[in-house]
Amino acid sequence: MTILRSMLFVPGNNARRVDKALGLDADAVILDLEDAVAAAEKPAARAALAAALSRPRKCLAYVRINALETEWCYRDLVAVVQPGLDGIVLPKAESASDVRTIDWLMRSLERERGMPLGSVDLIPIIETGKGVARIDAICASRTRVKRVVFGAADYTLDMNMQWTREETELAPARAAIVLASRVAGIEPPIDTVWARLQDLDGLRASVRTSLVMGFQGRMCIHPDQLAVVHEVFTPSAEEHARALKVVAAFEEAERGGLASIRVDGQFVDYPIVEKARRVVALMRRIETRG
Repeated sequence: MTILRSMLFVPGNNARRVDKALGLDADAVILDLEDAVAAAEKPAARAALAAALSRPRKCLAYVRINALETEWCYRDLVAVVQPGLDGIVLPKAESASDVRTIDWLMRSLERERGMPLGSVDLIPIIETGKGVARIDAICASRTRVKRVVFGAADYTLDMNMQWTREETELAPARAAIVLASRVAGIEPPIDTVWARLQDLDGLRASVRTSLVMGFQGRMCIHPDQLAVVHEVFTPSAEEHARALKVVAAFEEAERGGLASIRVDGQFVDYPIVEKARRVVALMRRIETRG
């Protein structure tokens, strides 16, 4: 499972910011061809991103293309699906058909260019009422999709909602996306950006909500947000040590025929030890990436 605690957006038409972002400690960078790039600049941005994908970098590199119904989507894919690209981010995904269409186009380009079929990841953004209403079908589309992301800015616009600091209005959509991901057997989803750039306390509270609700990470729109996101989505040293202790004690007890024990006064059975194993596995992946 890929580590995706953070996915940092960067405008695809800003070469300096693209180069800087690819050297940052984000788990992945999303090179944006959609909202961050004016229509007249999209062809030049495509060419620049195609060149950037061949350069060394510290993180995974995704490209957010334009939505399927736009005039730019096809050309975006033709320009960037190439060796060196880790994934495509598809905005405004509203049906399983949308996802299957993009998956077919990507497969055709992979075949044409001698790439392993299915090697480029595809992440749909769920950011409209239709997308949330059809989230079960999108997650179960039987394509290369391993995870989805939630986009609150466009979602609240589409639904005529107020996007408040407390974000209580987002709870039903968040819960639906997490549940559909689990039922479909794909990875936990990635949560929305935090738009209040100066409010790091609000960011921390929002990211904690994402963690508690079952998301695996957050999208970011500024490098200063990465440290908070990584802190929240990385188990602390104490949590890691506790998980290792629980796993070791339970495995020893299991060899003796026991399936429920106490560790430092806490009851431990299969659900508790499975949670501890997830913490250990996550830390192993984070340490391997580092």
